[in-house]
This record gives sequence, structure tokens and C-alpha cells, in this order.
Amino acid sequence: MNLRTKIENRINDLDDRWRELPVKKQRKYTVYFFLCYTILTLIVVAKVCVETGQVEEEVAIRHIENPVSKKEKSSQQTKDSISTNLKNNNHGK
Repeated sequence: MNLRTKIENRINDLDDRWRELPVKKQRKYTVYFFLCYTILTLIVVAKVCVETGQVEEEVAIRHIENPVSKKEKSSQQTKDSISTNLKNNNHGK
């Protein structure tokens, strides 16, 4: 028996059980389901409103800088300063 057949059988069993319930109970369960759904929806909407209502005082807007160019500049400066120091030491002797 494959998975699809098992799922279809289970759905049919649940449908039969639902149809066996009296109409009053079906309505009652349906109302409870939608009441829970409405409460969850209101909770989510309230949470979103609270989170979006908290505004930061100042938004920092800056240009995007390329980190590769910073690394190249810092490595070039380091190489230059080392070579300058070595040259100064050689001439000082």
C-alpha cells in the first residue's frame, strides 16, 4: 500500500466521521475553528503593529564602501612604511 492510498483512506475516514456528527456539533466546531483563527490573526496583526510602531530616532544613511579597496590601501601603506624604514636604516649606518 503506497503513501497516497494511505492518505486518501485517512481523509475518507475523517470525512465519514465528520458527516456522522450532528449538524449542531458541526456548526459548533466550525465556529470554534474560526474563532481561534480570528484570535491568532489579531495577535499577529497586533504584533506587527507594535514592531513597526517602534521607530528609531535617526536612520544612518551612508555610502557603501568596497572592503577590497580598503584592504589594498592598507597593505600598500604597510609595505611603503616598511620599505621607508628599511631605507632610512641603511642610510643611517
